[in-house]
Amino acid sequence: MKWLPGPHRKIFTLTQKIIDFVEIRIKEHRENLNLSSPRDYIDAFLIEMGEKEDEDSGFSLRNLCFCTLDLFGAGTETTTTTLHWGLLYMIYYPDIQKKVQAEIDAVVGSSRLPSLTDREHMPYTDAVIHEIQRMGNIVPLNVAHVANKDTTVDKYTIPKTMWETPDSFNPQHFLDQDGKFRRREAFIPFSMGKRSCLGEQLARMELFLFFTSLLQRFSFSAPVGEQPSLEFKLGVTRSPKPYLLCAVPH
Repeated sequence: MKWLPGPHRKIFTLTQKIIDFVEIRIKEHRENLNLSSPRDYIDAFLIEMGEKEDEDSGFSLRNLCFCTLDLFGAGTETTTTTLHWGLLYMIYYPDIQKKVQAEIDAVVGSSRLPSLTDREHMPYTDAVIHEIQRMGNIVPLNVAHVANKDTTVDKYTIPKTMWETPDSFNPQHFLDQDGKFRRREAFIPFSMGKRSCLGEQLARMELFLFFTSLLQRFSFSAPVGEQPSLEFKLGVTRSPKPYLLCAVPH
């Protein structure tokens, strides 16, 4: 593709700029590396690699560059996009935002930051985050397919939808009658099987900590006279169109 003319060529130029940036950072890390005190992922990789590169084992500067790109490209972009959807839905559904903040106030308070141990005591917030992922659907990798109606094939039942209100933002999808969090088999934002996302656990932690920390400190709303669009733009991920918001200390 890089030999064909067209607007797609811009991605090759931008990708090379990112590679150049990472290579500079790797060079800086090598120059002031402390073997007894690794500062980050790049340091840890360089220490494990040692003085000699080994392409067969995967410990080479080239592989370090692309692993670092994967870490930020796959890990940071997807989490950021999900948070963009999350704040957008909080603007659209202020009552849900208030319920999340009430739970944060009750469990975490304002004197400390949220921690992962708080998640099991915050079922409503956890349900909202899951619903953000369901509705945001940021990585729709598979070919679009849907059952037009409830169908039975041999002994298997294929329902038209697994969700009570599939087209509505509804945290109740992930709550039982007692208000406790419930897992749903149909919830697979990280894919499954051999295509399952390697960063799933990290992403779950990041989403909870970032989302709760933001709503602990701020209330979000649209600027006066404006209403952001829920329409999306499709690129590397399915992301909301750019929008403005107001963040008022909570």
